[in-house]
Amino acid sequence: MTRSLVKSNAHFRKAVSRLPLGVSSNFRYWGEDKTLYVAHGKGARLTDIDGNEYIDYRMAYGPCILGYADPRVDAAAIAGIEVGGVFALSTEREYAVAERISRMVPAAELVRFSNSGSEAVMAALRVARAFTGKDSYVVVEGGYHGVFDAALWYTPIEDWDPACGEPHVMPYSAGVPGMLRGLLHTVPMNDANRLESTFKAYGDEIAAFMIEPIMGNCCSISATRQYLQDARALCDRYGIVMIVDEVKTGFRVARGGVQELMGFRGDLCTFAKAMGNGYPISVVAGREDIMRRFGDGVVHGGTFTCHSVALAAAEKTLEILDETPALQTIADYGTRLRAGISQILSQRGIRHSFSGHQSMSGLFFSETPPRNYRDWATSDYTFYEALAPELHDLGVLCEPDSREPWFICEAHDERCLGETLQRFDKAVDRVLQQPSRKAAHCAI
Repeated sequence: MTRSLVKSNAHFRKAVSRLPLGVSSNFRYWGEDKTLYVAHGKGARLTDIDGNEYIDYRMAYGPCILGYADPRVDAAAIAGIEVGGVFALSTEREYAVAERISRMVPAAELVRFSNSGSEAVMAALRVARAFTGKDSYVVVEGGYHGVFDAALWYTPIEDWDPACGEPHVMPYSAGVPGMLRGLLHTVPMNDANRLESTFKAYGDEIAAFMIEPIMGNCCSISATRQYLQDARALCDRYGIVMIVDEVKTGFRVARGGVQELMGFRGDLCTFAKAMGNGYPISVVAGREDIMRRFGDGVVHGGTFTCHSVALAAAEKTLEILDETPALQTIADYGTRLRAGISQILSQRGIRHSFSGHQSMSGLFFSETPPRNYRDWATSDYTFYEALAPELHDLGVLCEPDSREPWFICEAHDERCLGETLQRFDKAVDRVLQQPSRKAAHCAI
């Protein structure tokens, strides 16, 4: 397969004259000669404007859990158009969807809808602060909670020298007020002692502990069951609201999300991507006593919240995920994909491991996956970064950044699996033939 991006590159030169970076999200910019523009998507495949077809394992960063242009969901969305869009008033369907969410996720005693994951997490943090009367919050290093100021902080582990002490926390974006840094505390994943020390030192000012138990923007590095049980108990002991960010795991790793999978309950939880199969909708949900603060001193709303199209799509998507074997189909495919990739790498003596759930796998070139973001820095992510462009040229679309998992949808089928493994095999050999890799291969 020879891939040409002549049309995409030409379009980029036009788009950049009206759109910063030529795109509408920083994360869609892959460089002046690598940024893709999509013509259409169907099932597990998408086609760019140059006519290149890809088996897609980004799936829009996870939303399209049933596949692009799923006819069942799109039919529901089309029917939703007939409702009329938005009214700045409510409809009966809001209750029906909230009722299903509460049945699927026991922690979701009450539900409020929003439009995006960022909005849902922002609302969760606000109501947690109101409920506790405290302002600070704790996040796990490597976690991602959206693009609002309180969440746009990161730990630059790549340049960290443990001999120099703890890593510094930096704003992820220009324009984030530095004064907000004083409200933020960070802890490594799977270190309950460190979490307890933080709570002991600052518990009188900490409103919330925010965690992605499977880190959707960090290779699906996962919390252990024991860590989540310990964190749950510590939050209870210190009066801190546990916010479980399920924007990526929700309705994907289990019907009840990661809380069902790991056997625990958050005080608040957020959902977004998979619940609408790509239509823009999100949820903040949780304990009734906390959620009742919305409307009782805590502002929450939005003009486009519960748009009739997105809400109808979510109703159908959740029905499919709840009442059909779709999630098992997705997990089974992910299991077989892992097995096939493992066989290819093992045949070449390449150390590797997987992290996370089968439906959103992280791939590492080390014998064991990292337990936290600090461990990630010692993994051989350079091999992945060399592999991704080769896969793209061969028609397999994964995120160029090694920290993004491979997402599976229900539409990934036997043909996808066979073609993916054939192309993965070829891509690995291409990487090994690179001059810098030939010498290093025996050390991988």
